Amino acid sequence: MEVSALIKRVARGKHGSEHLNQDEAKFVFSELLNPQADELQVGAFLIAQRMKGETSAELAGFVQATREHISHFNQTIAPQGAVDLPCYAGKRRAAHAYLIAALEARDKGIPIFVHGVSNIAGRVTAWQVLQTAGIKSATALFEAKNIMDGEGMVYMDLNDVCPDLSRIYHLRDRLGVRSFANTVARLINPMQCDKQLNGFFHTPYAEYMAQANVLLGQKESLIFMGAEGDPELYADRQKVVNRQVGELVEQVKFEDCGCETYPKQGVEDLQQIYDDFQRMLNGDRTEREQATIERVNSSFNGEGL
Repeated sequence: MEVSALIKRVARGKHGSEHLNQDEAKFVFSELLNPQADELQVGAFLIAQRMKGETSAELAGFVQATREHISHFNQTIAPQGAVDLPCYAGKRRAAHAYLIAALEARDKGIPIFVHGVSNIAGRVTAWQVLQTAGIKSATALFEAKNIMDGEGMVYMDLNDVCPDLSRIYHLRDRLGVRSFANTVARLINPMQCDKQLNGFFHTPYAEYMAQANVLLGQKESLIFMGAEGDPELYADRQKVVNRQVGELVEQVKFEDCGCETYPKQGVEDLQQIYDDFQRMLNGDRTEREQATIERVNSSFNGEGL
């Protein structure tokens, strides 16, 4: 296989482009993840895939390639029953109720591995609020495992999990559009947690991501349209929830809690996100926030997973 030949197949345009199989996707992305890769080929492939759209098999191949670029992957594994929580969107309309649920799940003995990016312009990230709650970060998987064993919850930045994927992930500003690297980051499950809670923003990814997890041998996952793209279930108008257990994928329905709807506009001052997170952490919650926390908690506790 040659990278240029595979790029040619996916870049033939609306009616001529072809999907790659899982092995081809793994090969080409592994080559492009190398720091010495041709930047022109990297950009061409990312844009071609953006125009064509990824399949589940391609996503699975991309994830497999990425895992080969993660230091000590498959050597450092999360404790039994751990939940993988990928946080790559950030919040600008409401505080991170799902992280309150994660902290409560941690307190009940459920290990939580959080990964994401530490800064997103115009948004408050998971790490920015988690550190205010005393959560520690790790720069290597073995360090993350030690923190999880001792404290139950840890955060790792994508740049520490996989610098090669992080480099491609952060090409967004240069390319002008988001690439599939964002979806791959959500699926890599670096510590191979038994369970995964994964939010997305665009509806078609429910099926793509669930089927990719089937191909990757993920034990269990809940994949859903998350609040602002983060892994937070809505208390109202929850759309598109796929539950994956082994090779089985089924849709899950959540009833509207009947409370106020999720905010449609961003806050005027992002400090409000921090303040509201602390308020929730101290037990002062609105009806919608409490309903959201309970809904996410049910997933951590195995009722939704």
